[in-house]
Amino acid sequence: MPKSYSEQEREYIKTRLKEEAAKCLAQYGVRRTTVDEIVKRVNIPKGTFYLFYKSKELLLFDVILEQHEIVSRELYQAISDAAGGAFSAEKLTDVIFEFYKKTEKMLILKLLDVNELELLVRKLPREIVEEHLKDDTDTIEKMFALLPVKKEADIKVISAAFHAIYYATLHKAEIGEEQYDEALRALIYGIVIQVS
Repeated sequence: MPKSYSEQEREYIKTRLKEEAAKCLAQYGVRRTTVDEIVKRVNIPKGTFYLFYKSKELLLFDVILEQHEIVSRELYQAISDAAGGAFSAEKLTDVIFEFYKKTEKMLILKLLDVNELELLVRKLPREIVEEHLKDDTDTIEKMFALLPVKKEADIKVISAAFHAIYYATLHKAEIGEEQYDEALRALIYGIVIQVS
């Protein structure tokens, strides 16, 4: 019979699971991070892990989402600030470009290469991935609602375009280090100019 935990204990364990999962993800990547290693670090029985998460992938995705949400809040604030002043496509491009550069520097997001990300997404329940993409689209819609956007702009297409740019950032080496920043800025500007 599983041990019952107080709300405070549950919160503490879940926080610790995410902390240690983040460290494991940074150290080992998705493939080599194991539930055994995480529970050893948190000092809980393996069965307790499954009271919180049905799989390792769900925990790792939760960790990545937390990082993503932090950056999304910062981006929303930056766009909100930019919208308060004189708006221009160049200014918005700069704000979004800085967002992508910041995600490149985030340890967890930086370590996820295309194969790792594909492995993680493949093992997640489809509805979890779809919910994340919907949330992302909603977030982008809220951000663009702050700006003078063309009425005919399709927010789902805009969101998909920004997702495509994110996936392109995972191929920085193939794109070419020297041209990468200019290419990234050009892609962002191309989207921004079409919607503003």
